[in-house]
Amino acid sequence: MKAAVLPAFNQDLEILDDLELDAPKANEIKVKVAASGVCHSDLSVVQAKLPLMPPIILGHEGAGVVEEVGEGVTKFQPGDHVVLSWVPQCGTCYTCSHGQPALCETGAAVAATAGQLDGTYRFSRAGEPVRQMQATGTFAEYTVVPEMSAVKIDDDMPLDRAALIGCGVLTGFGAAVNIADVQKGDTVAVIGCGGVGLNVIQGARIAGAERIFAVDTVDTKLDFAKEFGATDLINASSGDPVMAVKELTGTGALGMPRGVDAAFEVVGFAETLKQAIGMTRAGGKTVFVGAPQIGTTMEVDIFMDLFAMQKVITGAFYGGSDVNRDVPKLVSLYKSGELKLDELVSRRIRLEEVNAAFRAIENGEVARSVIIYD
Repeated sequence: MKAAVLPAFNQDLEILDDLELDAPKANEIKVKVAASGVCHSDLSVVQAKLPLMPPIILGHEGAGVVEEVGEGVTKFQPGDHVVLSWVPQCGTCYTCSHGQPALCETGAAVAATAGQLDGTYRFSRAGEPVRQMQATGTFAEYTVVPEMSAVKIDDDMPLDRAALIGCGVLTGFGAAVNIADVQKGDTVAVIGCGGVGLNVIQGARIAGAERIFAVDTVDTKLDFAKEFGATDLINASSGDPVMAVKELTGTGALGMPRGVDAAFEVVGFAETLKQAIGMTRAGGKTVFVGAPQIGTTMEVDIFMDLFAMQKVITGAFYGGSDVNRDVPKLVSLYKSGELKLDELVSRRIRLEEVNAAFRAIENGEVARSVIIYD
């Protein structure tokens, strides 16, 4: 079986065709992967910014067709079309039962082991285990995932578009709708207009935001942002983006520029998070969506930002998504024409082109590259 494997940090992925894949065990399913998005988080693993040890099959944004089910599986049968979720959601643990399935305590095990929920591995090469990113490993022709890592979708939903829902769309859309609770008439700023940022923008648009400020340093990304619903484009390399946003949002207390109702950081840097906080109005929300390097810290003016201005500063892990609720909702929005997925696919590529796809991300050339399997 063929897969793209990261052999060591800061190296190109190797395309290997001699991997072995065990049959699914209890409560697991085997999926023939139809398509996989190439996400910036995959690149972050390559760059050692996320704590997943090689050798590892990357890819966590995918969709495919169930080929085999393990003992005890009740939700799926061979032939079902599914979107894969890189956060298994059990529905019964403490966080799931408290309305926070994106923080599923059971599913957290896959991040710790880069294997299955029981800590073992289904992929191997020459008798040695090979890890798979977040129990998905969608840079492979086939994969085995926990039953709770998949959501059934309609057979008529195009799988190359459905794949994008599994990470970028859920994360960005969910940050706007689930975490920030953007309302009709709100003003919104989005710093970072890559694949996830574009989905924050369209989540805010669908929620009814009146004005959406897209902030980036790459003009091609800002062009993408306009297509997805941004009303104002701000190139941060041309001046202070905080003042550029605030001066367009009216006057608040003491005649000072007000700021936006919700500001989103979708880059993963402390510097841009500070900018997002600065753009946020008194009583507004700052949402940290970008994945930072572990150990990243920053200072916050507790008196001004938290006490006196009562800003809410929060993270948005996986968009706070309940995949069993949100995946069908997003499929429905796509079918109705409200959710843009076709426009997210900048390039359809073969697995062998994955390293070039990483370079395209770094150069700001694409919204998403999508690997298509035969």
